[in-house]
Amino acid sequence: MFKTTILMGLMTALLMVIGDYIGGSSGMSFMLVFSILSNILMYWFSDKIVISQYNAQPVDAQSAPQLVGIVEGLARRANLPMPKVYVIDTALPNAFATGRNPSHAAVCVTTGLMEMLTPREIAGVLGHEMSHVLHNDILISTIAAGMAGVISLMARFAFWFGGSRDDRRNNPLAGILMLVLTPIAAAIIQLAISRTREYMADYSGGALSGDPDALADALEKIDGVARVHTMPQATEATAHMFIISPFSAKDAQALFSTHPPTEKRIARLREEGEKLRAEGKIDPLV
Repeated sequence: MFKTTILMGLMTALLMVIGDYIGGSSGMSFMLVFSILSNILMYWFSDKIVISQYNAQPVDAQSAPQLVGIVEGLARRANLPMPKVYVIDTALPNAFATGRNPSHAAVCVTTGLMEMLTPREIAGVLGHEMSHVLHNDILISTIAAGMAGVISLMARFAFWFGGSRDDRRNNPLAGILMLVLTPIAAAIIQLAISRTREYMADYSGGALSGDPDALADALEKIDGVARVHTMPQATEATAHMFIISPFSAKDAQALFSTHPPTEKRIARLREEGEKLRAEGKIDPLV
């Protein structure tokens, strides 16, 4: 909650800077009110917005028995409420978790992930996502996605409509800087939060699924596809939520990747697997 409060404060400050550029003191006041309302809406509804953006469809034990069964098993191991389960119709393998707390959580996987990975590897991926739920990462991650989207939209608005002061209105460089730098600032906030979070989720997710090597194998497969293909629905504001960035290495967005290098993640998981095997603690869910 502390990190979430800091994030909301930083996002509010950025919106007020945009408000000052657009309308001076009155613009700042408007953006303050707007940011407060946005923070409230993002807390309660940002997960639904993200799920809707990717056109994720809910599934249950009848429509996706293996997938739901794996999630149920992980929820029992983690002593968590059963999250809602969604599937995104895309051939590219990936997954994310969202929600404001474990009682209102959801996990989403793509059809490509279900088709490409073995049940053992799917359990590893979902262990990672359930770890995000367990440690309440989903709150800050989901709000960051919503607020980054709002800030990017407001920056573009500022670029097109200029400022209230004549010297700003006639200064195209100021508008360009506002358009470019503000979304980057939002991305930097995500970057600072997300990389450590991913390492932690890999570690605890490997332990939760009982087989860190399964998650390592899954990351190798997902990364092999992600390096050359971008998910069509992906946006910069939500990229940090996925287990691996949905943007290909060729895309400009890769410069602002919120994920640690996959090679390092895999190496850490292999080390974790060796340690658990030495201690006799390998206990695969599937």
